[in-house]
Amino acid sequence: MSLRLRLALWYGGLTTGVVALVCAYSYAVHGRTHYDELDGVLRAMANHVVEELEAAPTTDARVGILNASQLLGAGFRVHDSRGALLGQSSFAEASPRAEPLSVQQAAPVRPYPWIGVLAPGLHNATGSRGTFGVARGPDGSRWRVYVVPMRGGNELLTALLPLRHIDATISQFGRLMLLMAIIGGLVTFVSGWVLARRALRPVATLTSTAGAIAQSRTFSRRVPLPRERDELGVLAATFNEMLASLDDAYQAQARFVSAASHEMRAPLTVIQANLELLHGRAEHLTEHDRGHAIREAWQETSRLSRLVADLLSLARADAGVPLRREAVELDRVLLTVIGEARHLAQGQRFEISELAPTIVTGDPDRLKQLFLNLVDNAIKYTPPTGRISASLRAAGGYAEVVIRDTGIGIASADLPHVFERFYRAEPARSRDPGGTGLGLPIARWIADQHGGTIELASVAGHGVTAVVRLPL
Repeated sequence: MSLRLRLALWYGGLTTGVVALVCAYSYAVHGRTHYDELDGVLRAMANHVVEELEAAPTTDARVGILNASQLLGAGFRVHDSRGALLGQSSFAEASPRAEPLSVQQAAPVRPYPWIGVLAPGLHNATGSRGTFGVARGPDGSRWRVYVVPMRGGNELLTALLPLRHIDATISQFGRLMLLMAIIGGLVTFVSGWVLARRALRPVATLTSTAGAIAQSRTFSRRVPLPRERDELGVLAATFNEMLASLDDAYQAQARFVSAASHEMRAPLTVIQANLELLHGRAEHLTEHDRGHAIREAWQETSRLSRLVADLLSLARADAGVPLRREAVELDRVLLTVIGEARHLAQGQRFEISELAPTIVTGDPDRLKQLFLNLVDNAIKYTPPTGRISASLRAAGGYAEVVIRDTGIGIASADLPHVFERFYRAEPARSRDPGGTGLGLPIARWIADQHGGTIELASVAGHGVTAVVRLPL
């Protein structure tokens, strides 16, 4: 079952239920009100006739009163205390037999349908002298019966009023209410279907767009935004933002694969060329040429190994592999990095201007990799006569590591891009043919995973300052 159909059914069913309840209550109030009004009229007429009969001085006068009472539209009978008929009006002769004693002894009978009990009563029957009942004529028609004692209970007056017309009216009204409930249910179902179709139109657009994207395997398409900024409008805008994010990620992945392929092709080409040279012309090569070919293949193999290791680190970063979490003495990590960097130095002088004991929570191996990448860059791009300094201090709840060098620096046009994967400024390529362009992106990922930041400041020809802040 489609969502549109379910919404239409829920809307139509709920509205139909409400309409049915309103119609049922209206029917109950309407019916009970009419029957209560009839009871009030019948009671008033009976009480009036009782007063006239009790005031009549002779039997002939009482007969005259009974005959005149037919003008009220009801039939009247007079019985003695044992139920024997003493007299009746001419209209009562056509009414059904109703034993007054049976009416008095039986429980009160309501003339309205059972649903009328839901409606409030129009007249309060408390303190009434008589008793109401219902009798049926030979033709099946209903009559309202009201028995009133008079002359101290020695006689009983029975008043009878036909219910034929009011029964027909209430029955017709009930059919009208039923018809209204059915029509209302159908109208609300159709309206719900139309409204659901219109309301879910953006969802259909989203579905068609998603299908088109799945077929084209591109993320360039966008969902047209509706004019209404309702929940579905926000959903469409969010879907477009997701598509833009996926498109950026897809383009970045494509660039990454292209750059990785390019970076791996160069060392593989050099290795293959040297191996072919050694395999095909080994007997014609001098010892110096063979050593040079082997040394060049070894260097490219080392570069390729570093590239694969860096790619593995970035793959773990993209996969969201969590890092270890433990207390790390950052000053010891920095001292270890500086100690290892001295063996890689090409004459540069190392200095530690400040080293405050600090403890952070993180992965010691990754933090060591972060600082090694920064120091390695400083060594590569600083001349042998240059200087590399490091400092560690605690400030504002953060451990701040600053690494400065006096190297060639980074041009202002290249500085915003140095954290992009495989990006290398032109001077770096000329000075560092063995670089991969992944050191700084990995360094930023490690800093981000530790809740910290990394920033570079540089002026071309005046060195680079790297600042790493990690929460204590």
